[in-house]
Amino acid sequence: MKNLSIIAAAALLSTTAVADTNIQEVLVSASLIPIAATRSANAITVIDGTQLKNRAALSVSDLLRDVPGLAVSRSGVQGSATQIRARGAEANHLLVLIDGVEANDPSQSDEVNWGTLSADDIERIEVIRGPQSSMRGSDAMAGVVNIVTRSADQPFSAKAFTEAGSFSTQRSGFSLGHKQGDFDVRLGLSHVETDGDNISRTGDEKDGYKNTSINLKAGLKVNDELKLSFAARQADGMNEFDSDGDYDGFVEDQNRVSEFRNSTIGLTADYVSANGLWQHKLVIAQSNNDNEAFADNVLGNATASTKDQYQYIGSMFWDGSNQRLSILAEREEEDFEQRGPIAWGSDPNQDRERNTDSFAVEYRTDISDDLTFAVSGRHDDNSEFDSANTYRVEAVYQLNDSARLRSAYGTAVKNPTFSERFGFYTNFIGNPNLEPEESTSWELGIDQQLGAVSLSATLFDSELENEINGFVYDPVTSGYTSANKDGLSQRQGLELSASADLADNLSMNASYTYTDSVESDGAGGYIDEVRRANHTGSLNLAWQVMDSLQINTNAQYNGSQTDVFFPPWPQPSQTVTLDDYLLLNVNANYRATEKLDIYLRLDNLLDDDYEEVFGYQTLGFGASLGVRFSL
Repeated sequence: MKNLSIIAAAALLSTTAVADTNIQEVLVSASLIPIAATRSANAITVIDGTQLKNRAALSVSDLLRDVPGLAVSRSGVQGSATQIRARGAEANHLLVLIDGVEANDPSQSDEVNWGTLSADDIERIEVIRGPQSSMRGSDAMAGVVNIVTRSADQPFSAKAFTEAGSFSTQRSGFSLGHKQGDFDVRLGLSHVETDGDNISRTGDEKDGYKNTSINLKAGLKVNDELKLSFAARQADGMNEFDSDGDYDGFVEDQNRVSEFRNSTIGLTADYVSANGLWQHKLVIAQSNNDNEAFADNVLGNATASTKDQYQYIGSMFWDGSNQRLSILAEREEEDFEQRGPIAWGSDPNQDRERNTDSFAVEYRTDISDDLTFAVSGRHDDNSEFDSANTYRVEAVYQLNDSARLRSAYGTAVKNPTFSERFGFYTNFIGNPNLEPEESTSWELGIDQQLGAVSLSATLFDSELENEINGFVYDPVTSGYTSANKDGLSQRQGLELSASADLADNLSMNASYTYTDSVESDGAGGYIDEVRRANHTGSLNLAWQVMDSLQINTNAQYNGSQTDVFFPPWPQPSQTVTLDDYLLLNVNANYRATEKLDIYLRLDNLLDDDYEEVFGYQTLGFGASLGVRFSL
């Protein structure tokens, strides 16, 4: 394992370090209630509405490739199964919120299938890196992605867009909004479909994708103290994929289709006392996920999940609001369902459930104008596992008007998933005796403002115990199962990023991440975790050519990484290396009139041939032309 301490210490103090976010007052979801970014010790990246519009990305995962510390793995083309890992952790260690509602799917290993998460109707994406279990619970071991959808901000608004491009891709949608006095409501609908391209290395059968997403959001200010809000989002569609029909370790052309329906819905009541010393928040939320897989038009495995949440957060302020104590009480009820044909002597048809009662407390204080201190802790009483206690301590020190130091230390927990414990898929059988994963982490960061340049660096280190290995060979069944690994897994690295106004009409954002993520090899040594490159980086240039024309150039680099190849039995699995790649994307946005925008998107301009998952081909060069119209 590599020692980063000396290198990172020099980088943290160097003015050549690159930055993450502007040092400015930005409210984020890095606390039980929103706080200013300058008062949080977390490494935070915010993707705002302007960036979302200029990039015109099809999926959220395409945008998150630019975020330091995040690694994206897509199993093929647009709409294919996609995982995102934060700081070398597992994909199900990242909690995803949509308007405050947890979107992780309990029936899909507690992950979000990023391939089906459209970027339409989204106003803002906040990425908080580092463990957040002390406030957010099990799924937030490595960080939180908070997605905020659009709200109505005008008395009346009506917008529509349409787009056509390579791979027979068509995308269209509309939105209607109304805001009058203390009430606002907005409805958005979008649809995308594409013929795609062949996922497998051989053959020419294309793998397509369809997704229809609908978003409804409303808010009502009852009086000066009470505000009610409602948000609902649903996506349903299908994606075609290939599979390994002859069990040679490679996928080949197969008539395989996965259909999905995902939804989140939440009702929130916010109350602030007239004197501002008390705040109360009540949330009632539900997420639903249905997934069905078809082989040659015959239904195979199907999974479904429902997660109900009831949450109360109360906060008390004193000392001129320099001190705050917040408490959280939460009830979470999860249901898991699996259906499928009986094979391998086991019956996959089952219904499972688990409940968690949680209590958390957070204390924050601005000791002075320069120093902020916070501590948080959470107790989870789970119906399936022993009670878990997690905590986090953080401090922020403002060195001067242009620089600040950040530091944090904490623990986190991740419960085994339904799939790991009870799942049954072809030759995989769950293990009901799994123990929760536990981690201890620390991070140290510095943010520096040098005129028009914002610089940031963060050093992180995490130690994971009881890591769950999901591909353990079981000689009794000749299949695979899950098991807790012996020894410790290590994740450490360095995140660097920068943003700058290079000229009145030219701005730049850049990032680089070094990640060293290893697991025990069972013999006293370590091996690299798969699909986690040591080196990743991005560069984004936004050029306002003239008042009506904006050009955005984006480059994303992913270094070489390992993956696992499963040759025919009885040969053991093999570790393979995936080559590094560079993606160059260009977007041009032309404002033809006050009501009409025309945009051009060029993806993978260099037509780089690469794989993010071994054996799964990705898309080459593609171009799309679209228009946006507003009344």
